[in-house]
Amino acid sequence: MNIEPGLSSSNRKIDPARRRATHLFRPDGSPVDPDRIEIGPTDTAFAEWAALGLAIPNLDRMRRFRLDRTVAEINRRGYGGVLLFDPLNIRYASDSSNMHVWIAHNPARAVFVGADGHMVLWDYKRCEHLSAHLPLIGDIRSGAGLFYFVAGDRADDLAADFAAQVADLMDAHGNGGRRIAVDKMELHGAAALAARGLQIGSGQEVMEHARLIKGDDEIAAMRCAIATCEIAMAAMEKACAPGIAETELWAILHAENIARGGEWIETRILSSGPRTNPWFQEAGPRRLQTGDLLAFDTDLIGPYGMCCDMSRTWFVGDGTPTAEQREAYAVAHDHVMSNMELLRPGVTFSELSHLAKPLPEAYRAQRYGVVMHGVGLCDEFPSIYYREDFIEGAFDYPLEPGMVLCVECYAGKVGGRDGVKLEDQVLITETGHQNLSSYPFDARLLG
Repeated sequence: MNIEPGLSSSNRKIDPARRRATHLFRPDGSPVDPDRIEIGPTDTAFAEWAALGLAIPNLDRMRRFRLDRTVAEINRRGYGGVLLFDPLNIRYASDSSNMHVWIAHNPARAVFVGADGHMVLWDYKRCEHLSAHLPLIGDIRSGAGLFYFVAGDRADDLAADFAAQVADLMDAHGNGGRRIAVDKMELHGAAALAARGLQIGSGQEVMEHARLIKGDDEIAAMRCAIATCEIAMAAMEKACAPGIAETELWAILHAENIARGGEWIETRILSSGPRTNPWFQEAGPRRLQTGDLLAFDTDLIGPYGMCCDMSRTWFVGDGTPTAEQREAYAVAHDHVMSNMELLRPGVTFSELSHLAKPLPEAYRAQRYGVVMHGVGLCDEFPSIYYREDFIEGAFDYPLEPGMVLCVECYAGKVGGRDGVKLEDQVLITETGHQNLSSYPFDARLLG
């Protein structure tokens, strides 16, 4: 049933030539056109990356690599297709972007990828133009929004219409299969798919495994994004002095990222002084004082949508850190560096949990949630837990070249005034690992 004209109709993708004709392209293959619709790095970012000698990703090649990995995982698990509502999975499969943060809690967009590689995007109403430059998307429609804000009391009817479209796509592009993987969906939407005879499996599993191995262009994109993040961190550190508010420091990180074509920051985890212990306190109005520790986790989504998840802790103002501050810093630094040395192809995720260096007893009660975790477009599979938190049978996979993990530690004693957070982003190579993070540690705390 078509409730609103055009809401779920199939609109063929509009002509990619909607842009002004240009023969000039940036190193990543995007047009040199200030009026272009698609988002991307700024001239400032490209100039800084050139000065650093960084390779620039080829976007067409990166998009094909991601779609190929998605299709491979669909077929490896015997599905006829995958249906995606998570905006990060949509970004991975299609490189299509539209109001990511809003869509994260208002699921008005969806992507179907068939076992044969055919891709359909349902975008927000009258937003077809935003993805017209993406040739891998075979069809652009609207009408995937099944949540109450857009569907009201006709949600079941809209879900039935949407499910009919998906069932038709499975018939045409699912290699005859009736099993479909779905990452997340409104309950009435899932019921409508089941009413069409479709068997629903885990789309998140499909996509996490597709995203697990990064191609050369993704790694290049990540290096560029990390460079942007570290430039923003340097601006923060320059301003990190007694009297500045935590929120003012966090705003610098955000502003410097946005100015270079970065996209958003997942959290606001930045705290100072007694707010560093316990961890996870977000930036507030407190003003830094001489002798404080300032600790933060970037959780930054930079240019190309690549996540830069790094942590640093700085001593504030003049003077000398206390013995307790230095001890916590030494524990966190040793923990990160020691566990990073475990990273090489063939080591399993479960082995990492059991081989990881344990924290000293005084710091275990407030240990961080993971020893390390995957990273790509956001924090990704796997989670490498401390041995105390290990889930038997959940992570029985080996490290492979092209995986990227963040190795981290929080060190803070129960009842203590200060805590230290450190984290680096690490690529698994053919022979071992390479630390992608280059931002220096605080010499006053490390000495």
